Amino acid sequence: MEIQENFVNKVAQSGLISFDLADLYPAGERVEYDIRDNLFHGLMLREKDFREFIKEHNWAQYAGKHVAITCSADAIVPTWAYMLLANRMTPYAETVVFGNLSGLESVLFKRELDKLDAGKYRDQRVVIKGCGDIPVPVSAYVDLTAKLTPVVKSIMYGEPCSTVPVFKRKEQA
Repeated sequence: MEIQENFVNKVAQSGLISFDLADLYPAGERVEYDIRDNLFHGLMLREKDFREFIKEHNWAQYAGKHVAITCSADAIVPTWAYMLLANRMTPYAETVVFGNLSGLESVLFKRELDKLDAGKYRDQRVVIKGCGDIPVPVSAYVDLTAKLTPVVKSIMYGEPCSTVPVFKRKEQA
């Protein structure tokens, strides 16, 4: 006599929508341009030298890349220097931001989340996936939560089989 067991996928029957922020990961190489390399003796920026560098540098090397412009040295760098860098990189780079690579990731995810139609999640129970192979900045989880909170029934964090409740709309009587 053969015994047949029927397995019920309770996760599939739960009506939960799984949202993986890693799906929004924008393709493209990330690079950091550190203006520290343009400082005279690591202390100050000399305008004449910097303008010569701006004129001679190969800006095409940033083609299609996401660039974070920063200064890791403890130096006073005039704002116009960052502006010159952005001006020269913009025709080539996919993205140019002021800050480090972590800040760049936040900007890239924010840009993708701004395109998201939160309305398609109206009255849904959403699980925001919590881990994966692609590192997602915490800011993306915060931005997504803020965007979905006004429209969803609930937000959970983790995997559909093991979630942490984040938000649940109170039912109106």
